[in-house]
Amino acid sequence: MGFFDFFRRENIDQGVEAFQAAPGGVLLDVRTPGEFAQGHIPGSVNLDVSEIAQAAERFPQKDTPLFVYCRSGARSGQAVMMLKQMGYTGAVNIGGIMDYHGQIER
Repeated sequence: MGFFDFFRRENIDQGVEAFQAAPGGVLLDVRTPGEFAQGHIPGSVNLDVSEIAQAAERFPQKDTPLFVYCRSGARSGQAVMMLKQMGYTGAVNIGGIMDYHGQIER
């Protein structure tokens, strides 16, 4: 990882495309339920980062492709770290909805 890689942001648009192409994939919004209700990417499911331990109940297969986003990419980064510690092999941080250029569902 080079110096400038530290400043690189995830591309949420590419992440959503990868989700759409992944059989059995889950688009996981880790913002609060209130934030989710204000607008989210169509097809996403909400699981607040503070409740990420519940992922084991909701997604029992540890190889489920999980495409994780939040508002800016920070909470989703934390969630992905926790998911990986829980044994999830397909969890990726796709960034923040603030950078998303597609349709928002309310």
